Amino acid sequence: MRKAVWIAAIIGVAAACGVGIRANAAPAADTIQAGAVAPNFTLPSQEDKPVSLTDYKGKWVVLYFYPKDQTTGCTIEAHNFQRDIAKYDALNAVVLGVSLDTVEGHKTWCSKDTFSFKLLADPDHKVVDLYGVPVKNYGVMKFANRETFLISPDGKVEKVWEKVDPNVHSTEVLAEITAAKK
Repeated sequence: MRKAVWIAAIIGVAAACGVGIRANAAPAADTIQAGAVAPNFTLPSQEDKPVSLTDYKGKWVVLYFYPKDQTTGCTIEAHNFQRDIAKYDALNAVVLGVSLDTVEGHKTWCSKDTFSFKLLADPDHKVVDLYGVPVKNYGVMKFANRETFLISPDGKVEKVWEKVDPNVHSTEVLAEITAAKK
């Protein structure tokens, strides 16, 4: 039994890192689409303080879902958002990352990699399900798909990215906000 748990854990981490392994995707609600009102939520951040979507009314919100703290693709994506944080500030935008990881996991990662934006813990996948983000189930480990929702200052979903390349995603999001503000 113990060996099976370790094998499932290794497969799950490999998949979160981008290794091509298939898994069962848990059925989720339909993904929220552009034009819809963004559902409100409250989740704890890496500081274990509640963060709600309504806290950012009047701002652009980049709500990005990712598979797993401290994995290759997720680290690239988070570092690119951090690299561009001054550009987001200039556009009146905030970045909020969501995964199924715990507050403690987020705290460790943010301390190690010095992220200044909020990472929200959703281990029960309440917000993941609310937004219709598919969850991949690897037995003992589950991971949310890499998807992003750009929410306008008036609370509507402006754009949804269901296929995300972590290497260029921050640049794509900045371009979308800039174009939408015109």
